[in-house]
Amino acid sequence: MADQVAAEKTKKPAGGRLDFASIGGIVLAMGGILGGLLLEGGKIKDVAQFTAALIVLGGTFGAVMVSTPLVVLKGALLRLIHVFLDKTQPPDAAIEELIGYATKARKNGLVSLEREAMEIKDPFLRKALTLGVDGTDIQEIRGMMQLEMEISEHRAQEEAKVFESAGGYSPTVGIIGAVMGLIQVMKNLANIEEVGHGIAVAFVATVYGVAIANLFLLPAANKIKCRIQSDMELKELKLEGVIGIVEGLNPKLISSKLDAYRHGVKAEAKAKKGKQPAAEPQPEGAGA
Repeated sequence: MADQVAAEKTKKPAGGRLDFASIGGIVLAMGGILGGLLLEGGKIKDVAQFTAALIVLGGTFGAVMVSTPLVVLKGALLRLIHVFLDKTQPPDAAIEELIGYATKARKNGLVSLEREAMEIKDPFLRKALTLGVDGTDIQEIRGMMQLEMEISEHRAQEEAKVFESAGGYSPTVGIIGAVMGLIQVMKNLANIEEVGHGIAVAFVATVYGVAIANLFLLPAANKIKCRIQSDMELKELKLEGVIGIVEGLNPKLISSKLDAYRHGVKAEAKAKKGKQPAAEPQPEGAGA
């Protein structure tokens, strides 16, 4: 029965959970800024300038396209969904799935997982478990999967940098828009009312540039990096689980190992190992 449950879980799509922090953060930021504008006696139409938005958005994303390879740009656009949707599998669900495989392997042998391995939706776990079922050496499995993790992380970091680059270009393009607006103002210096109105409109581009960078582009880059880190930690957990299954460890031992790994015990152990105090010097004459 447990084997059937584990198999059914692997057939379910990964799905995702709405990130209410991202949605709420954008609503709160926009509400605070526009609310402050209204409280100061301003109007929404004061900052609702289509030409300013066109200059800032067009200039920013044009600069990003020039500086970014097309493949990376496409990946970054697809990764944008991770800002609002968390598709990372919960650690508890991953551990439960691995324990299901470990239990079946312990009972019927590692080869009995061949069919289940081919049906796993997660490509990383499917590849790791398939290598184990095929009799690949444990060190080979670890080396191959860690290399895949490094390549995947590097690609994801490059995609996150696209939003960082856009966040750097946006304020500068906003300044360009403001200067362009001031050029138009200079043409109407004889009409002081038009000058005042024109200056106000010109600086809207600067507001757009700074706001887009600091309220969305840079925060989006940081959120994507957090998703990448969570994904790498989950892959490490899955790799350790597969290694335990291939080694034939007791499912309870694997569960305990993964639980400790999930809570960062392994990371702390590595940190302590790297900071071991040097051996104390022996006093003169010791051992004589």
